[in-house]
Amino acid sequence: MQAGHHREAGAPEAERFVLVTTMRNEAPFILEWLVYHRLIGFTDILVFTNDCEDGTDLMLDRLAAMGLLTHLPNARRGKKTVQWQALSRASHQGVVKKADWLMVADVDEFLVVKAGDGHLADLLAAVPEPRGFQIPWRMFGASGRVAFDPDLVMAQFTRAAPEALVWPWRAVQFKSLFRNGPHVLGLGVHQPKLDPAARGAWYDANGRPRGPVPGTVTLETTPRYGLAQLNHYALGSAENFLVKAERGRPNRTAEPIGLDYWIDRNFDTVEDDAILRHLPAVRQGVAALLEDPALRALSEAAIAWRRERIEALKLTSDGFYLLARIQQLGGTEVVAMDRQLTLVRELMRMRQAVSTVLRPEDDLRQPKPGATDAARSRKAAV
Repeated sequence: MQAGHHREAGAPEAERFVLVTTMRNEAPFILEWLVYHRLIGFTDILVFTNDCEDGTDLMLDRLAAMGLLTHLPNARRGKKTVQWQALSRASHQGVVKKADWLMVADVDEFLVVKAGDGHLADLLAAVPEPRGFQIPWRMFGASGRVAFDPDLVMAQFTRAAPEALVWPWRAVQFKSLFRNGPHVLGLGVHQPKLDPAARGAWYDANGRPRGPVPGTVTLETTPRYGLAQLNHYALGSAENFLVKAERGRPNRTAEPIGLDYWIDRNFDTVEDDAILRHLPAVRQGVAALLEDPALRALSEAAIAWRRERIEALKLTSDGFYLLARIQQLGGTEVVAMDRQLTLVRELMRMRQAVSTVLRPEDDLRQPKPGATDAARSRKAAV
């Protein structure tokens, strides 16, 4: 695998597609995620890390030395969460400033293009003059897996939520792939901050024109993944989830991860193999990277760290009972659509009563005083 952004002499400059992410203790999953997204067309990847114990930072340093990505440490500073600090810093990086297209995604999120041959160019060619895309999550559950397995995520977890879903609302958020330019005022976890005067065509993942959407959710009662989707492997196996629960949420450090998180995401409802057309190439690409002795040693050490951490967590009361209760639950049931819509309306009514805003940055359990008119508009839109 060659790094960089190359063009033949005399050829027009190719567009740069830049993927920005933050990581902490994600080493066993880096290579698959990196190989896959470079395969579909991302030319540059910018990774920020903090507080790594499993060698994530060391593995990224090695990949950076190989010319495959840019890695920057992101030490905790101030009151903002580390993820928001990283996104603020990213805007000032040369690789972001030079980007033609940008996307912010986590290591458990895989952009799956269904148009054409499954590459970014196919998605852009599917609609006229796109300025951006709102690409919804598709939650992939644990597929009944309990034990941690370092095999490729895309091969292990193939059961997902149905195409038509509005509840739970956290399962139907979106991320954005968007053209860079002066109209982009800042990066965000789900969508950028844009100049209100900026014009341009945004589309949903079915290729339908989409205007600005406040918040991070678009509610659809019909299939939503015609051109693309974001496979969200938020859980992994039950054992792997113990490590995630201990780490906590990247953009809400104080909010724990527990059974509520698992239930809102463990959808094993339908089989979805759209990503698997890239599986042979991804396997080949990961194997090629692991031919580097230093990278292989770091990968093996990271896998060993995760196994040891899982065993340690299973010997704690919280870890043991969380793992046991997960195994009691089974897959999350998809309730009837009329009941889903009722739950959404009841949520909006509750949030109106406590004057909160439907955004993932907010803690749904705590009231916020003095909602503004803009906040009320955001609730109404959701």
